[in-house]
Amino acid sequence: MKSSLRIQSALGLLFRPCAVSAPVTVPGLNAHARWAHKLPLIPKPTPFVPDVPTFLTLIGRDLKQHADKFPTWEALFTLTTDQLRELGVEPPRTRRYLLRWRQRFREGKFGVGGELKHVENGVAYLKIHEKEITPTKTLRKVVNVPANKNPEELVKSKPYLAKGFKVKGVSTIVGSYALPVAKGVAKVTITEGMWEDKRGHKVDGGERRRAEVRFKRGVAERKALREKMGFY
Repeated sequence: MKSSLRIQSALGLLFRPCAVSAPVTVPGLNAHARWAHKLPLIPKPTPFVPDVPTFLTLIGRDLKQHADKFPTWEALFTLTTDQLRELGVEPPRTRRYLLRWRQRFREGKFGVGGELKHVENGVAYLKIHEKEITPTKTLRKVVNVPANKNPEELVKSKPYLAKGFKVKGVSTIVGSYALPVAKGVAKVTITEGMWEDKRGHKVDGGERRRAEVRFKRGVAERKALREKMGFY
């Protein structure tokens, strides 16, 4: 019941009419061309990011708890910051973080594994593709292939090169979140916070309170020293 109410609420916000000023008529420019640039760009889901819950899981900061507030992929990429606030996406820095990642995704700026093409149930397999250059030299690259396929079977369709991963030695695949499965095989599993921008650790209360915190600490340390020396 609560889930259906949230969906109705999100859809209501998404399609709620809003007041707009009358368009300015420009000779030779049709209405569609005048307003097309104002429509938010909705990127297509990818094999690695097929739906809303996966996207929110990847960017972390516990945003996956808000997944049921976005009934569709389109809603995720079109709701404004005010609408997100009405839906209960708090605090403000969380909304700003979500908006930043929405824009990155629109621009194709993905995190680890975002460009992988062969993904099943949140798992992508990586294998080593070998190509003999000379009798004494072999070129090895990490490619993304279906779990039950070998790179050699996909020569005609060109196995998808896995960016961000490389071969160490002869048969070891290395890279963020790449877990060895067998010789020359690794897998990347969608994990909470894989793409998260880690927040910095505040030192002495952060920039705004640093001087105050350090001053009070100095006062306390000098008082403790005087007490130790018997001045009190």
